[in-house]
Amino acid sequence: MRKFGLIGYPLKHSFSKKYFTEKFEKENISGCQYELYELDSIDKFPDLIKNNPNLEGLNVTIPYKEQVIPFLDELDPSCKAIGAVNCIKIKNGKLIGYNTDYIGFKESLEIWLGDSNGIQGLILGTGGASKAVKQALKSLEIPYKMVSRTANEENGIISYEDLIRNEKVLQDYHLIINTTPLGTFPNTEEMPDIPLSQIGREHKIYDLVYNPEKTFLMRSTQARSAAVKNGLEMLHLQAEAAWKIWNE
Repeated sequence: MRKFGLIGYPLKHSFSKKYFTEKFEKENISGCQYELYELDSIDKFPDLIKNNPNLEGLNVTIPYKEQVIPFLDELDPSCKAIGAVNCIKIKNGKLIGYNTDYIGFKESLEIWLGDSNGIQGLILGTGGASKAVKQALKSLEIPYKMVSRTANEENGIISYEDLIRNEKVLQDYHLIINTTPLGTFPNTEEMPDIPLSQIGREHKIYDLVYNPEKTFLMRSTQARSAAVKNGLEMLHLQAEAAWKIWNE
């Protein structure tokens, strides 16, 4: 039996097991199973690998996209540039890290934007997911700024307060990407602290959260005529990219 799975903590509302189980059934892929491995500490990762010799691939979610790197033998070059791993291939005893968030987000954004010429992006959050988004915007040649609770001029990070104080930022940056987990089920009435009064029909809001289907951020900005999109398509694309990597 070929085994695949997901590591993270917590994993109660994970999409991956349902997606891959249905994929195996729908596409008549036999001899494969996908499990959830909830680890309350990354230090338990080596035991997971040792106790599951049939494991061929893992997806990685919050909070281990960066913490898992020291346990790997090798990183795919684009993954090295991103500095976060969300997919691991296990072959001949070697663990190789990849980032399919980058692939999924880039493909999904290209489909949604069509022509990205002249648009500038704001990335909300500075965690593991933001690194894949940053790399995708770089490769699409979309200029961007990072937004966090605390500004860090040295690293080019502005704060949510800066958005309120300086209205020119949202006048110039029309693509807003939420890479934080704010608004994820069950805390569905949360959202990043952006000034809604400055949002209008020229803005496009891409929320990486997919559960609920329409987040509080999406509902609030759509009410001000912004175009909105959730992270479900990205999730499907990154899952398919992982499957391809595991079978190469």
